[in-house]
Amino acid sequence: MPSASHPAHNARPAIVLGGGIGGLAAALALHRRGIPATVHERAASLEPVGAGLALAPNALRALDVLGVGARLRALAVRHPAVGLRRPSGRWLARTDTEAVQRHFGDPVLGVARAELIAALLDALPPGTVRTDSPATLLDAGDAHTPALVETGDGRHEASLVVAADGIRSATRTQLFPDHPGPRYSGFTTWRTVIDDPGHPPTAVGEVWGRGALAGIVPLAGGRVYVYAAALAPAGQRADDGDEHAEMLRRYGSWCAPLPELLGRTDAGRVLRNDVWALTDPLPAFHRGRVALLGDAAHAMSPFQGQGACQAIEDTLVLAAALPSPHHASDPLAALPSPHHAADPLAALRAYSDARLPRTSRIVAGSHTIGRLVATHSRPGVLLRDGILTLAGRLPARVLLDRSAPTYTWQPPALENLAEH
Repeated sequence: MPSASHPAHNARPAIVLGGGIGGLAAALALHRRGIPATVHERAASLEPVGAGLALAPNALRALDVLGVGARLRALAVRHPAVGLRRPSGRWLARTDTEAVQRHFGDPVLGVARAELIAALLDALPPGTVRTDSPATLLDAGDAHTPALVETGDGRHEASLVVAADGIRSATRTQLFPDHPGPRYSGFTTWRTVIDDPGHPPTAVGEVWGRGALAGIVPLAGGRVYVYAAALAPAGQRADDGDEHAEMLRRYGSWCAPLPELLGRTDAGRVLRNDVWALTDPLPAFHRGRVALLGDAAHAMSPFQGQGACQAIEDTLVLAAALPSPHHASDPLAALPSPHHAADPLAALRAYSDARLPRTSRIVAGSHTIGRLVATHSRPGVLLRDGILTLAGRLPARVLLDRSAPTYTWQPPALENLAEH
């Protein structure tokens, strides 16, 4: 995709492709730095899927910098303990949630995806997000030429393009056409939010079976998020299209409260998706004036609960890497030094250098946990569960230290460029 001089269009400082969590957080991070950004979302609305997610301490600290952390903490529901069980109900390991907070300064909070989307949207200036607005990268630009993006209302030059267009990112394919793209993990997943669970679940966390798992997460307003994963061929679906019935068939005989929760599930709100991941790291998270983030850059399996968390981290590192420009209309323009020419793309290289090693480790770690879940032979499951039981007897600090490389990440401050 050659960079060439193109005629002047409606110039914008930053254009964000995709209105999911990563795209909205990126626009908010840029806004916090005084850089106007426009988000283009292909869908007609930002109605989030009926699912929940985990916000780990690293993500909560990042959301604090973005100014929405307190709102999400107020919505989150805490449970005194979470753990890992077998389908019979026998505990393999349990963790005191207060111990997590003492160790990392924050707990792992379960929130509805809709709540996170709403918090990010409400913090953005009106008019930032344009729905029903597909956008296509035409030219990535270079050190001397802005990027070029085509939307429904014309072509627009941009000093910075943030591609948050998901796991099937067309932008990533344009920038790195030789990359193999996402690979199927071997797992399919089901997700649903139950508005009326009857009563709060007494046991929360995950249940691991043979090549399958299910999880229970309390949400605000008495709701409960239930998710499940199982080995299955890519593209396979329930014979009659009833994924609720498929969940009952697979998990209805597992330990309480799963059967009761699934019995109260609205069949029309069960989502099923196969899990694909970018197990082959990209050579970089940028090219030209385009930065990739979130699933477009490092899609991962869900077994560490870090997908959204890493996308949020991306946005702060990217925004913080931007130099103080001559004017906010060019967020990549750096003041030239007396000895060196200004390099407008240095910030994007710094972003890639900071994020690529960390996210690659987390993608690999999620893949490793997925291999444990995938164990399905009876001897293999007995060995796996025995090891997990022994690990669960270790002191809490030893277990928590294993999460430290992920959870102890500290976000950069976002200096407001508009103040300079």
